[in-house]
Amino acid sequence: MAKKRRPQSKAAKPQLADGEVAVVGAREPCPCGSGRRYKACHGRDASHAATELVRRPFEGLAGECDWVAMRELVPAATASLTLRDGLPEGVPSVTLATVLPLAWPGLRRDDGSVLVGIQNDTPSGDISRDLADVLLRGLTADPGSPIVTGRPPVDAPRLQDVLDAQVQLVPEVHTGFEFWLGDAEDASGEVAASLERANSAALPTLRLGGVEAAYWCETPEKNHLRWVMPHGEEELLDALSRLHAAGASSLGEDTRLVGSFRAHGLLVPVWDLPSAMTAEECEKPAAAFQERLTEALGSTVPLTAEERKSRSGLMNRQITLS
Repeated sequence: MAKKRRPQSKAAKPQLADGEVAVVGAREPCPCGSGRRYKACHGRDASHAATELVRRPFEGLAGECDWVAMRELVPAATASLTLRDGLPEGVPSVTLATVLPLAWPGLRRDDGSVLVGIQNDTPSGDISRDLADVLLRGLTADPGSPIVTGRPPVDAPRLQDVLDAQVQLVPEVHTGFEFWLGDAEDASGEVAASLERANSAALPTLRLGGVEAAYWCETPEKNHLRWVMPHGEEELLDALSRLHAAGASSLGEDTRLVGSFRAHGLLVPVWDLPSAMTAEECEKPAAAFQERLTEALGSTVPLTAEERKSRSGLMNRQITLS
């Protein structure tokens, strides 16, 4: 028979100085002096605080929809970042990138510039805090060195504290990952192999110019348009349902609104497109759809039975990325 564990009294749990939660190895002795491992003592508190999910980590940043797109949709892209307090001496620029070589969280280049990768696994449930931590450590890292994953304190700054939140994020989509290097021909070893793997796996993707945060991508079977939208989910679903029931939800002949997915608190409608339909050919239909959507969003009339049926169908085709 398994030996019963003696219940631990919460009141008997020793306290750390000043009420702080220390961060040490999970299997190391807890610094409070209880004699237990950190993960079984104060580590429980730190783990809970650090992994609590922030549903909309990019809320409050200008261009929130493009932040989400760079995190979830776009294989290869970069965007300049503007720090609230300006760039420190010796740092000519800070750039957000979808991914970096060898999945590094960040990179301080030889010239002092800083790259931050947005598509990496993060150690907590607040992507904004984790990315800000990488960015800030990159500002003081040695030139020519990668920035490894860290574990920021739960009260560490977030992107909203570090960046000028009024400056719009403007992604530049690339056909490959040559932006990793000043001259891709100089790549060698692990970096060259990582570059080759990344380029071979990247789906051709383009950002539409006439509407915000809409991304065309090419796949072997068909093309798609994935459009990150800033509206409340219920409001947007109602509007999409009105258009779908009226036969006005497509982007032209042989196109179809097939559903949507949730990503970081926002809804992303997805259209199937013919394999011959280019990103340029999406521009006018997308702009016309935006006008129809704006009108539908302004409607306060209750949904009809047909519109409710359309709404149910759209909800049944939803998935959640995060």
